[in-house]
Amino acid sequence: MASGEKFERHRQAWTQSEVQKLHLLAGKGMALRAIAKALTRSEESVRTRAKADRLTIAKLR
Repeated sequence: MASGEKFERHRQAWTQSEVQKLHLLAGKGMALRAIAKALTRSEESVRTRAKADRLTIAKLR
């Protein structure tokens, strides 16, 4: 995300459907940035939630 962008959903709770989508996208091996964009959440938010759920996010090489 660009540094100047603001998130409308600042500190919003995760919905069950968002958590399911996160699990699905992480399972498919998508990159952190792509998952964050698909969920309209910050990369940090996605990383934190994935860590809490013990998911691994693919790293781009």
